[in-house]
Amino acid sequence: MTEAFTGTQIRAAEAPLLDAGRGPDLMARAAHGLALAVVRLIRREGGSVAGARVAALVGKGNNGGDALLALAELGRRGARATAVLAGGTAHPAALAEFTRAGGRITERLEAAEIVVDAVLGTGFSGEYAPPLPRPDALVVACDLPSGLDADTGTAGPEVWPADLTVTFGALKTGLLAGRGRALAGRVEVVDIGLGPHLPDPDVRSLDSASAAALLPAPRDDWHKYSRGVLGLVAGSEPYPGAAVLATAGALAMGVGMVRLVAPDAVRRLVLAAHPEVVGSSEPSGRVQAWAAGPGIADDAGQRRALAVALESGLPAVVDASALDALPELLDRLAGEHVVITPHAGELERLLEGPSREAIEAEPVRWAREASAQLGVTVLLKGPATVCAAPDGTAWVQGEGHPYLATAGSGDTLTGILGALLATARGLRPVEAAALAAFVHGSAGRMAAESGPFGAGALAPAVREALSRLGSAEPPRRPGQG
Repeated sequence: MTEAFTGTQIRAAEAPLLDAGRGPDLMARAAHGLALAVVRLIRREGGSVAGARVAALVGKGNNGGDALLALAELGRRGARATAVLAGGTAHPAALAEFTRAGGRITERLEAAEIVVDAVLGTGFSGEYAPPLPRPDALVVACDLPSGLDADTGTAGPEVWPADLTVTFGALKTGLLAGRGRALAGRVEVVDIGLGPHLPDPDVRSLDSASAAALLPAPRDDWHKYSRGVLGLVAGSEPYPGAAVLATAGALAMGVGMVRLVAPDAVRRLVLAAHPEVVGSSEPSGRVQAWAAGPGIADDAGQRRALAVALESGLPAVVDASALDALPELLDRLAGEHVVITPHAGELERLLEGPSREAIEAEPVRWAREASAQLGVTVLLKGPATVCAAPDGTAWVQGEGHPYLATAGSGDTLTGILGALLATARGLRPVEAAALAAFVHGSAGRMAAESGPFGAGALAPAVREALSRLGSAEPPRRPGQG
């Protein structure tokens, strides 16, 4: 599992160390980590440190000091190091070390294989325009791309995209979400000794090992009912395929049974593809969780089934067309067990306040706001999926591939999440949402290995993703199953 912190949290963790006079030690550790990352990058590109040209755009503060000390270390290893002082001055001790190691201050960025962006650090907020255009070189961001808000991931249009971000102390929330995810490039974290001083993380993110540990372990005493039964309200005359895709996603996750509620024509289509499904026109039979919304449009019978699903009090996923009916039901049916799965445009309509653009710029903020305001768990879809609970707990998953932006992808995700709510009953809904996003994103990456795909390719890729996770044989949580 990965934990991420706001810039505010990082600065608070640094404060006692700075007060104890350990600032130079923190800077030396950060600089050494940055220098080693640059060395690895040079070698990955087939070059040699000796003779490599490394330049930096340096600010006045500690961020610039980190870069100058890193370039000094590279200079002592034979690199040709130059720096432009963006503010006309720089950290005095670091600047002196840089010049002693043979580094040169220049008026403009000289040609280089690697340029370090080190103007601004975690304390920045507001607007920033780089003093120079992005160079034609590999850009390494020192701690984070200058001009990126470490707390939110917001950034101005001119902020330099990095090929690599070397961040210090801990991962920053702003590198996972908003524009920060794209601007950061590949991210490496350098430990500078903040661990004992860090608070609870701002957000968490599943990796392969932690995702595998959350999956329900097979049990010898399972039968189809105890394994998990999902009630699925999906499909209508205009959108029958949504029910097929949601069902496929649920079955790929290994749910014991799917009870499909749908019109006759939709049920026939689903049964042709998945004969193991039990179908009816009205909710009936015992289930452990519900998933409702894919393709139901304004079908009156499906809207009634949605209300029955929510009134059951069972864990429930509410997606797509069902979101339109949500406001009138939430006053009496809200709870953490209800997971809504909007994209930014749908969340805009639900909140009736922030614009779609604002939500896309600060997805963690608005997922949390929506969860607190509506009283439900929120899975906010986007380039990075944000899952938030009413108490502020948040997970950010960025495994997805751009090819997941295809019709029916969200229907498959609804099936995946519904199956998890029915089978992994020891998880909080927000954890199940993060796990569903991880599996869905991983499946998208695997499907993309063969090129562009439609949503019909996702269910087989979900099985492959689960197979790869299962092969790792991670430790299970006590009592899980």
